[in-house]
Amino acid sequence: MTLDIQKIRQDFPILHQQVNDKPLVYLDNGATTQKPEMVINAIADYYRHDNSNVHRGAHTLSDRATGQFEQARETVREFINASLTEEIIWTKGTTEGVNLVAFSWGLENLSAGDRVLVSHMEHHANIVPWQMVCQRTGAELVPVPVTELGDVDMTAFDALLDERVKFVSMAHVSNALGTVNPIEEVIRKAHSVGARVLIDGAQAVAHWAVDVQALDCDFYVFSGHKLYGPTGIGVLYGRQSLLQGMTPFMGGGEMIETVAFEKTTYNRLPYKFEPGTPNIAGVIGLAAAIRYLSQFERADIQAHEESVLAYAVERAKAVEGLRLIGQSDHRAGVISFVLEGTHPNDVGTLLDQQGVAVRTGNHCAMPIMDRYGVPGTVRASFALYNTKEDVDALFTALEKVKMFLY
Repeated sequence: MTLDIQKIRQDFPILHQQVNDKPLVYLDNGATTQKPEMVINAIADYYRHDNSNVHRGAHTLSDRATGQFEQARETVREFINASLTEEIIWTKGTTEGVNLVAFSWGLENLSAGDRVLVSHMEHHANIVPWQMVCQRTGAELVPVPVTELGDVDMTAFDALLDERVKFVSMAHVSNALGTVNPIEEVIRKAHSVGARVLIDGAQAVAHWAVDVQALDCDFYVFSGHKLYGPTGIGVLYGRQSLLQGMTPFMGGGEMIETVAFEKTTYNRLPYKFEPGTPNIAGVIGLAAAIRYLSQFERADIQAHEESVLAYAVERAKAVEGLRLIGQSDHRAGVISFVLEGTHPNDVGTLLDQQGVAVRTGNHCAMPIMDRYGVPGTVRASFALYNTKEDVDALFTALEKVKMFLY
């Protein structure tokens, strides 16, 4: 099957507008992807026809809402090939998923002398929760170095990996560099010393199929809004055996079985980790986004995006004064760069005036910016609906930026 990208673009209404009197070229997909009509309509239809709380109402609307809500859990289970729907926990996003594991698993299993390994390229959301838990438990957070090209230094990883390491938490794909990390090797080696592993899949699941059973990871987290779904909804996958032994880090309604002032008993999985009224519309919208992607062969999406990315990298290498930050041979969806003598924020502002939307700054990954000695970068990130014409528009606009700033 060959993807008809122009037809696909018609599914995304936001793309068909002008920004600053220029056609919008949206290249900020690493921050959030745009939403197809299928997702927008699914959310609107829920509010128009089925709006009700789930699991609690003895009436038709609640039954319909609950049916969609739980079917969405099965949709996600199939999407990442988890064994059981009980292993799919709804969260607000990747950040909450990491925090849930850090506090529910980490506080009970880490102690003084233990180590948690993360890579130097992690998003703050995969650093700060572990810092907080390590401060409370006496464990040590240890960063794994990154090479000049932007790869995890696996020699250094091997040297750090010993019986003191109890947990490894690493991005599948770097949001700042686009590096695809060798997570299969990381998981296998971490398990060989008895460590548990969490993979941050926020930047991966939109680009190719993820199989958590094949990866053999203990936890996998991602956000709906980077997967053509709505904001405010995410997924934590966890092994059933681990989740059953973890204490919830938030309490309230829905996550309980019985409550008395003397003692509370917790609900069964997955509800044990889902206190309060959930983001029902977000769950339904995420399921719609997955159904949208399922129309296409994931290999076709991956091939198209790799073609656009390779073209962008070649265009970037031809620009005088442009320095690519992160040049791994294993990249997905992102080029990150600085222009000599300019500040990334100025570049981003001038690109926006020409209708080109990119991200600038440290991308919530300050340690990797420090590693390269830059205050931040300009990041262009690509999605299913992007084309080589979008790349051309970026670099045409960039030449005008250079003329203005130089």
